[in-house]
Amino acid sequence: MSVDNIYGDVKYDLLLESLPKCAFELVNDYILTEGSKDYYAFETSSTFNIRNTLNNRKCDAIVNLKPTNDLGYINKFFECVNTSLKTGGRFFIVAEMALQRKRRILKKYPFGLNWMLYFMDFVFHRVFPKLEPTRRFYFFIKGSRSRVLHEIEVLGRLYSCGFELVKKRKANGLTYMVLEKVSEPTYSMEPTYGLFIRLNRVGKGGKKIKVRKLRSMYAYSEFIQEYIYQNYSLAEGGKLKRDPRVSKAGKIFRKYWIDELPMIWNLLNGDLKLVGVRPLSPHYLSLYPETAVEARLKTKPGLVPPFYCDMPKTFDEIVASEMKYLEAYRKNPLGTDIRYFFLAVKNILFKGARSQ
Repeated sequence: MSVDNIYGDVKYDLLLESLPKCAFELVNDYILTEGSKDYYAFETSSTFNIRNTLNNRKCDAIVNLKPTNDLGYINKFFECVNTSLKTGGRFFIVAEMALQRKRRILKKYPFGLNWMLYFMDFVFHRVFPKLEPTRRFYFFIKGSRSRVLHEIEVLGRLYSCGFELVKKRKANGLTYMVLEKVSEPTYSMEPTYGLFIRLNRVGKGGKKIKVRKLRSMYAYSEFIQEYIYQNYSLAEGGKLKRDPRVSKAGKIFRKYWIDELPMIWNLLNGDLKLVGVRPLSPHYLSLYPETAVEARLKTKPGLVPPFYCDMPKTFDEIVASEMKYLEAYRKNPLGTDIRYFFLAVKNILFKGARSQ
């Protein structure tokens, strides 16, 4: 049943009929709160339908019942919705997330066969689109139908397009979200989508550098860093407890430093030195005290951080550890780096020191 360009009482009844109770409550509580609110309901993957209906006007809310998995150019669609909404406007979406798809496949088929089919589904839908040699083949064969999306990726895409999550609900194997427009889209042309990624970090003197790594987080994770830090608490070592952005493979990569091997390129091109404080994102750096930021920016970040020497357990201890290293480095650069390097190697080999 299509709901393109439906409005008024008919649209309200159609939403009530089309959505499960908890999803309709989302719409009712966060979009229909003013009764005569200027909102539009669609079941479409076409940006043309939205533009043609609104005719360059900006509305208060847009509801789309077409699953996000079936959108051809997801970011372009989200950007179109953003430009069609007033600031503070609401956007309602529905999607089948990767874990919900996994449960559906495992439940549908007999044990044994279900895991074999899920493995094949995972390789085709999750691995092929990420690898350069198979990416074009995948989209040529599959097109835009039934894309497999992790919830972190969906949120990252939405945040990169100027939205923030208001509320979400899960029902009948689907996830329903209400978002709010808070800014214009970033129109980022460099999202971390492939296997090898380049992350924005702050180098010496505040210079923006691109740190090369092997992907350990889900696609578009970099766009929801602030959201994650607001909604998840820090563990010992200043990292997040069970960071939901880190994939299962990423946990293995991080445990054995596999994800950091491409950073050798940054060492060779002069962005990093062998020993030094970690290169941080602008957001994470903003959490540091001003004096610590000033001290950090006076020298290059490094591959081997003082963390492995002191093994601090809290964020404040990490800052203190880095300040101690930076002060020693200021007085004796070469001697300090040699001493810290061999102490780090000793702790890694004999004391099981690992990055959190």
